[in-house]
Amino acid sequence: MFTRSTYAQAGAYRFAIDSVADSTITFSTAGERWVKAGLHGIAVDPRQHDALVARFTILDAHDGRAIALITGQTTQLSNEHVALVERPGTPFFKRAGFWIGLVLGTAGGIAIAR
Repeated sequence: MFTRSTYAQAGAYRFAIDSVADSTITFSTAGERWVKAGLHGIAVDPRQHDALVARFTILDAHDGRAIALITGQTTQLSNEHVALVERPGTPFFKRAGFWIGLVLGTAGGIAIAR
């Protein structure tokens, strides 16, 4: 059963933070090719039951590494924290249900018009 905090992280992917600078963090994306610039995420402390530590926006992602700008933080980040990024959903036009509905709707419209 999901609690409110675990449900919020159900679709998020966890990445280990490799390095922390003054206003940026770097983490390995471990072959997750969907990670790209513009996505938002949070950093949590796994030792404190995933307490929120910071929010960030990914500036660049390539060659299996991502660089993110820290946009707000509650405590100082370290390598012991974890970055969470939620995978974006599939656009509606790439879903099978959209195309099936389009074909059936068009066929139904043509049948009614005759």
